[in-house]
Amino acid sequence: MNKTYLAAKVAVICLSVSSWKLFGAGISETPDIILKSHIETHGIQPLKLKKITNPDKIELGRLLFFDKILSGNKDISCATCHHPILSGGDARSLPIGTGGTGLGHTRIKGKTRELIPRNAPEIFNRGMKQWKTMFWDGRVAVNAVGDFSSPAKGLLPDNLDNLLAVQALFPPTSRDEMRGQAGDVDVLGELNELAEFQPAFKGDTSHLPKIWHGITQRVLEYSEYRTLLKKAYPTTPLDEIGIQHLANALAAFEIDGFSFNDAPWDRYVAGDINALSLKEKLGANLFFGKGNCASCHSGPLFTDQKFYNLAVPQIGPGKNKYHEDLGRYHETEDVYDLFAFRTPPLRNVELTGPWMHNGAYNNLRSIIKHHLIPGISLWYYDSNQLPPLERSQLHNNYDLQILMELFISRELNQIGYLSSKEIDLVVAFLKSLTSESARDLEDLIPVSVPSDLPVSD
Repeated sequence: MNKTYLAAKVAVICLSVSSWKLFGAGISETPDIILKSHIETHGIQPLKLKKITNPDKIELGRLLFFDKILSGNKDISCATCHHPILSGGDARSLPIGTGGTGLGHTRIKGKTRELIPRNAPEIFNRGMKQWKTMFWDGRVAVNAVGDFSSPAKGLLPDNLDNLLAVQALFPPTSRDEMRGQAGDVDVLGELNELAEFQPAFKGDTSHLPKIWHGITQRVLEYSEYRTLLKKAYPTTPLDEIGIQHLANALAAFEIDGFSFNDAPWDRYVAGDINALSLKEKLGANLFFGKGNCASCHSGPLFTDQKFYNLAVPQIGPGKNKYHEDLGRYHETEDVYDLFAFRTPPLRNVELTGPWMHNGAYNNLRSIIKHHLIPGISLWYYDSNQLPPLERSQLHNNYDLQILMELFISRELNQIGYLSSKEIDLVVAFLKSLTSESARDLEDLIPVSVPSDLPVSD
């Protein structure tokens, strides 16, 4: 045998053995070292859940969450758009509010009713102290000293427990979501009294306390609710019960029922290096490293809660007379907030599609690709991924899209290019953020509610 050939053969075998040691038997060592560095750099700590210690308050909130008595027409509950069997959302691109029938994909819009302009966000881990804003445009927020800001301005009730309780006050006041239109008749054939309150002028919020009082009075009509309120708030006389007590109970239920920290990622951060697969570790390193995803999806909730324009295609009825949704700009009137929406959290993101503020995308790969080339994705968006109703409301307005592209947030320039295989790895990592406990929430659903209105949609 030729000596040169033999030497080369031995070299190849030796190289193969050493490669196996580095990338085979010890395959997790290098990814783990890199990932540990990212975890330390980003200051990631195990997620600590908030504990609610008042079971009566939780039960009160659970029944209110599923009771359509909170809606003007008595035909929709909080759960309709944030249902446990749909992972705390409604599995729709854009929700269907009052006047509709059905649940999730099967829900049908009522005649003369509009789609809700924005995707119904999931409600996982919303009770965490890290949350500083609520809603896609951040119109409900809390500052460093604990003061709340909201569309109610100075008319918020006192003694609200947390930001989540503040958020709970507003869907029942929205005409399209839960309150209904003036002149509506509810499912029992009675005039919808909650829909009769009107603002006196643009920007007037004096009607909000009237709506909240009306909802509270509805609840107090039922003996079972009065009993639950006495148990949940034993030192508060029934004649002093207000909307804040209902909102605090709703928040307590959502915190207790939708807060989880048992994802594979949580176990890994806690020290179990076998909790993630190799693909998930490689995806995590791309997420925190080359992809720079963590520059916005940061912290234990994977959101910096800031607002960015990603040039997501415009879908639905919008927020102005031109059927456009200008995002955060509607709240601030700052031109740099045009088309900007809050960074969504990524915990349990696998379960919570469709994604984006208007449900424009129905798979995680497409979302990542959009982040990489937002301008191109805007112009070449494939509307076939939308349900027929939303597809009919896609806005292919040339001037609008030019403006959207002009104001794309510069932070997107910091995202590193990812190949198709690398995108698959990032998707694998995102799925490691799914808590096993979040996969089946059916036990949160009560058999009945005190109003005797149907729990099922």
